[in-house]
Amino acid sequence: MKKRKFGLAMSLLLAAGTMLAGCGSDSNGSSSDSSKKSDLKVGMVTDAGTIDDKSFNQGTWEGILKAEDEFGVDSKYLKPAGTTEAEYLKEMGNLYDAGYKFIVTPGFKFETAVFQAQDKYKDAKFVILDGNPHNGDFNPVVKENTVAVFFAEHESGFLAGVAAALELKEGEAGFIGGMEIPAVQKFNWGFQQGLKYANENLGTNVAIKKENVIYQGSFDNAAAGGQIAAQYYDRGVDVIFTAAGGVGVGAIKEAKDRASAGEKIWIVGVDVDQYEDGKYEGDKSVILTSAMKKLDQVSYDMVKAELDGKFPGGQTLTFDAKNDGIGLPDKNPNLSDETVSKVKEVYEKIKSGEIKVSGEQGDLFK
Repeated sequence: MKKRKFGLAMSLLLAAGTMLAGCGSDSNGSSSDSSKKSDLKVGMVTDAGTIDDKSFNQGTWEGILKAEDEFGVDSKYLKPAGTTEAEYLKEMGNLYDAGYKFIVTPGFKFETAVFQAQDKYKDAKFVILDGNPHNGDFNPVVKENTVAVFFAEHESGFLAGVAAALELKEGEAGFIGGMEIPAVQKFNWGFQQGLKYANENLGTNVAIKKENVIYQGSFDNAAAGGQIAAQYYDRGVDVIFTAAGGVGVGAIKEAKDRASAGEKIWIVGVDVDQYEDGKYEGDKSVILTSAMKKLDQVSYDMVKAELDGKFPGGQTLTFDAKNDGIGLPDKNPNLSDETVSKVKEVYEKIKSGEIKVSGEQGDLFK
């Protein structure tokens, strides 16, 4: 796959230490506080999967809902019939025609559609997550009415790998990816590096074998995710990192079924904190931790920037450890205090540059 180049911009927009609490809006986008009202209408076109995919779509949408709750913006999402450029453009056009001229698009598959839309709808604003607008040639063209946002998934994956290794001490890990795209690959590569770092520096012994790293090829085949997870667990894998959207939902279900039957196995969630999705007996959850991208915070911040007259049009932003754009959940009920403390130390070392996590694949299989 041809590599996409993107510039690193230190964002001043990320509100330090701010996390979403609850969203007070219903599914129809009506604000819980009628005293707040903005003329801004914020639209979102979903990527593959549903708005409640427990991952990329949902994380992005929750940030928009927070902006609706706090600022009184009007919000709406549309789910395209498929994932082609034409289908994405159709729904962006439908949003535009309905007055939703601030449009958020989550995923690299929107790249060529946003490239077309930023010229077609010059008075609209576009936010594309995990992608750069281009005309099919992978040469980024970010116009003044568009901002492209990337995340350091490899850093988030690294932290999850360190946490998993520290908590398990020894055993085997696996990885299930959705489509083999840069964002998913970086989660995988970072996770492997995190395991390796813990094994070499923190006294752990958690291996990951080549046969336990699979890209399923989609983000919505839950049945396949469950089947792959079952194969991994049957081979003795103790913890699986799933960066696969709906495919990961299937893996989580398989883990919950096994945990209910007494097996001690784990899942590392992705994009958002998936602890709640892993619950199987009361407050017990199969989610060891989650490699998070602060999707909700970024989509919220982009809306706020527009309202403040500071929309970073024409820019490519990267959210990483340095600006607190990635990380693990603040609360990790399945991680010991010792593990949490050591992971925080590692996080600070990444933030300071003492630990450098590669965004490229290396020979890390043990």
